[in-house]
Amino acid sequence: MSRTTVATIHLGALRHNLARIKAMAAPAKVMAVVKADAYGHGLERVARALDAGAECFAVAALGDGLRLRAAGHRQRVVVLSGPDQPGDIAEMQRLGLEAAIHHEAQLAWLSEASATRGRLRVWLKIDSGMHRLGFAPERVAEVHARLGVLPGIDPEIGLLTHFSESEVFDGDVTRTQIARFNEVTRGLDGPRSLSNSAAVLGWPEARANWVRSGGLLYGLSVVDGKNGADFGFRPAMTLTTRLIAINPAAKGERIGYNGTWTCPEDMPVGVAAVGYGDGYPRSAAAGTPVLVDGQRVPLIGRVSMDLITLDLRAAPQAKVGDRVTLWGEGLPVETVAADAGTIGYDLTCGMTRRVLFVEDEG
Repeated sequence: MSRTTVATIHLGALRHNLARIKAMAAPAKVMAVVKADAYGHGLERVARALDAGAECFAVAALGDGLRLRAAGHRQRVVVLSGPDQPGDIAEMQRLGLEAAIHHEAQLAWLSEASATRGRLRVWLKIDSGMHRLGFAPERVAEVHARLGVLPGIDPEIGLLTHFSESEVFDGDVTRTQIARFNEVTRGLDGPRSLSNSAAVLGWPEARANWVRSGGLLYGLSVVDGKNGADFGFRPAMTLTTRLIAINPAAKGERIGYNGTWTCPEDMPVGVAAVGYGDGYPRSAAAGTPVLVDGQRVPLIGRVSMDLITLDLRAAPQAKVGDRVTLWGEGLPVETVAADAGTIGYDLTCGMTRRVLFVEDEG
């Protein structure tokens, strides 16, 4: 268990965020993306909070689908990477999961699937420009036809793609991907799914039948210069710790490993019990904000495994034991991520096992 580092998961925020996504995306339905242990928030915890409102969950791997079924969730579950080996298909049939199909090897495995276990629902993944997973556009009609005659496959074949930069709301790349997807799927039967979270915000023409929303569920944004609250979403995680020391430092003293920050005057330096051993980013630069009992102060020196150091000149009333908020309510994770050269998704996914998770129903 952590000494003092706590990740509070706001279940009410999760439900609020799902309801907002559903309202924005309507009449499209929502796949609630809970991969990567629900973006670090806890798969079973998040699924339980969303159970009444979620029509479908999306995960990255078969194991996550197994965890959802073991926890009693009976919604549709889409495995976004599909089967990784032939034996996965029978397990997906047994669990009633759905599989994204993106590679020729998977087609060969599916040809051996038995309908006696129940027909497997599949989604044909199309590479419309991401160039990561999916069939090339010129192969879509052929693959769709092959899937449609396999005895172990449900005849309703979904069609999906993934955007590479949908957070650029006026960009040509996403516009081209949408057009390419629409062109190669014209005349093919089956539900469509194009939009990720950023596309839900910025590309209404891409909502189709299903949107796949992850980041927005957790109040996260990947739009440059914006945080989730700017779009009406609430942070689902608040990361906190405690101030464990306040030390006087003289002008000219260097702080932390390799002395990368020098005191410009005599000043109090706070020490908080969190570091990269908890998942706080080592790359966070001097000046990255934290809140000490609600007062914003800057990080100074290098982040170490267990500790960070803080410039407390703006918080002269600070005392040992005060609550330190690293991100969440009152301090958007996107602000911290920008100073660490990354995105909010990376930070929430990076929590380690020594962080104590608690739930807040509010």
